[in-house]
Amino acid sequence: MTIRQDHRLLYLQVIDRIKKDIKDGVYADKEKLPSEFELAKQLGVSRATLREALRILEEEHMVIRKHGVGTFVNAKSVLSSGIEQLTSVTDMITQAGMKAGTIFLSSTVQFPSDEALQKLKCEKDDALVVIERIRTADGEPVVYCLDTILEKHLPSSFSHQEESIFHILENYSSIKVTYAVSVIEPLGYHEKISPLLQCDPETALLVLKQTHYDDMDRPILYSINYFRADQFSFHVLRKRM
Repeated sequence: MTIRQDHRLLYLQVIDRIKKDIKDGVYADKEKLPSEFELAKQLGVSRATLREALRILEEEHMVIRKHGVGTFVNAKSVLSSGIEQLTSVTDMITQAGMKAGTIFLSSTVQFPSDEALQKLKCEKDDALVVIERIRTADGEPVVYCLDTILEKHLPSSFSHQEESIFHILENYSSIKVTYAVSVIEPLGYHEKISPLLQCDPETALLVLKQTHYDDMDRPILYSINYFRADQFSFHVLRKRM
């Protein structure tokens, strides 16, 4: 069935039609769509129109295009957050209507590296706790987290079952993280982290490096989080000055 009865721009009609087909189960999650030739013929549009629609659907994370392989449905919700908002991974997942979980990997006490000395402004003999975890959304791994924090800031009752370090600091140590200095970097396949997150070789990662500060401008927590780029998107609100 073609879509030419609609009077809007054709590529917008194609986008809505493909979204409807995904919602209605015509195409299942991770299913490969028909070839561009076949799909354009089914919809009664040119391949150029179809390509523009697929480009926008890819930007919206509704489909994933793999060069030389094809286009695949990505029907699951993408977790989106404003980069200007300081939100814990737990809150990002729950705000998307999904259940946040944690796979604990390791926790070690270390003396500061040169990077930690710079980021946390600590002394060489200060003990640091380095926590390695995988965060899950509805049971699926979506973020690899490496958190470094001064041991003195953690309560003696600290448990790795607690999912948000922000909540631990606030509820048990009366430390409120109020802002962070952040850097975000794209990354391709990572030989250790990508398998832990069950990524295909083509799935990119978004690396968010953040130094978190409390309301007295003290650096409290340094985090390196690796987000699955097919499951997370970040945006920023820019205003003209």
